[in-house]
Amino acid sequence: MSPAKHILVVDDDPLNRELLEAVLGGMGYTCELASGGNEALIALKPAFDLILLDVNMADKDGFTVAREVRSSELYADIPIIMVTALSSKEDRLMAVEAGANDFVAKPIDRTELRVRIASQLRIKEGQDAIKQHKMLLEQKVHERTYELQVALEQITEAERRAQEAKLDTVRRLAVAAEYRDDNTAAHIQRVGHYCALLGKLFGLSIPETETLYHASLLHDVGKIGIPDAIILKPGKLTPEEHCIMQTHATIGKNILSGSPSEIISMGEVIAYTHHERWDGTGYPSRLSGEAIPLYGRICAVADVFDALTSARPYKKRFSNEQSIEIMLIGRATHFDPTILDCFMGHLDLFIEIQERYSEP
Repeated sequence: MSPAKHILVVDDDPLNRELLEAVLGGMGYTCELASGGNEALIALKPAFDLILLDVNMADKDGFTVAREVRSSELYADIPIIMVTALSSKEDRLMAVEAGANDFVAKPIDRTELRVRIASQLRIKEGQDAIKQHKMLLEQKVHERTYELQVALEQITEAERRAQEAKLDTVRRLAVAAEYRDDNTAAHIQRVGHYCALLGKLFGLSIPETETLYHASLLHDVGKIGIPDAIILKPGKLTPEEHCIMQTHATIGKNILSGSPSEIISMGEVIAYTHHERWDGTGYPSRLSGEAIPLYGRICAVADVFDALTSARPYKKRFSNEQSIEIMLIGRATHFDPTILDCFMGHLDLFIEIQERYSEP
């Protein structure tokens, strides 16, 4: 059984208050009594289901009380029935403007009072039901939004871990290939950062530049398939050995081909084409000019610069100045002239990378 509706009765006449309390109690309502407008405003609380408000009171008239009630959102939905002897159109309009929902004329007719109260309470119940439904919906939306945020964070974290796992695999594969050539992890990091910087300077997007960094780490992965007697030979290779060494570009392509990974696919292109030359005298396909993929042309500059400035068992380290002179000789023969000019124009940035990732 639902609790009895609670009504605030406001009247400065004690006899009227007692009469209304008795009448409303007989209708099944509970009452709280206020002897005037000020007392009513002090007693006011959202728990009231209806206000029965006299118009003519000594301290504050009913119009003033109604306006003050309606000034707060807390009480905006509490029905106000004004009890009045005023019957003019102007008085009733003033009551509506003040916030009254209905009127009961004095002297009060019990049947009329019962009907009007019941009508206003039904309206309030409907409004309360709508508010409750809205609140439940908002709560449900909040819960679902939170659940979606948690799920999205979990998906994002899972994707981050999966991406990190893929990148870790790429790095380890690249390091394995370089160790076979007596290189170090610092070499592949330098080449990766050189390529990424060149790509950025050349106008590649940030995502493409990041992919280029990881993909370029795989430029010499094909050396995994070169025999130890050749790849670890401290002296100069014979022409036959040199031909075998050149096959690392094709081996690298075969190792990396067919992958759905964007990084591996780009790595395949770089591994296969970074030894091509602008004039068509490179290997393995003797491509020339812009027929050489851009990523291969970029890596060619980065790889040669690092090879020249690094010491290996079969060669001494050239200074940066000597290396630049050698590379400039290869402009428009070995290297794409536009990419080489870009490299030379920002040489200080590449030297910063060289120093940051120097050999231990």
